[in-house]
Amino acid sequence: MNLPISLSFEQEFNLKVYQEQLKTLDLQTTQDLLLEVLRQSMVKENLFKQVIKDGI
Repeated sequence: MNLPISLSFEQEFNLKVYQEQLKTLDLQTTQDLLLEVLRQSMVKENLFKQVIKDGI
């Protein structure tokens, strides 16, 4: 299986936009957002595992 591991042009652009927005946040807000991103990443991982397990 050959999966793309790089970001699309649109994703690169969005990443830059987020990077600029993050510069204006205070430390606590940044930490809270990071934890939320990690939580969502774990939920996404669990969803993928369930889909694969169910064979959908």
